[in-house]
Amino acid sequence: MSAPHLSVDRERCIGAGMCAMTAPDVFDQDPDEGLVLLLHAEPPAAHQAAARLAAGVCPSGAITLHAPEPGGRP
Repeated sequence: MSAPHLSVDRERCIGAGMCAMTAPDVFDQDPDEGLVLLLHAEPPAAHQAAARLAAGVCPSGAITLHAPEPGGRP
């Protein structure tokens, strides 16, 4: 089964930092603007639960979690 894919909308991000605090191995914040930085668009299995939680707690909805496509990438 393939991993979920993440994307971020930096224009929508308000710099709350919830993503970086919730899943620091997947997200960071730009040191100049404080906006989200996506470190791993397809996080390893060990970080997928935290990435899902981070997408859910983002106050601006700037993180999108795309479900894996059946028969898609390995």
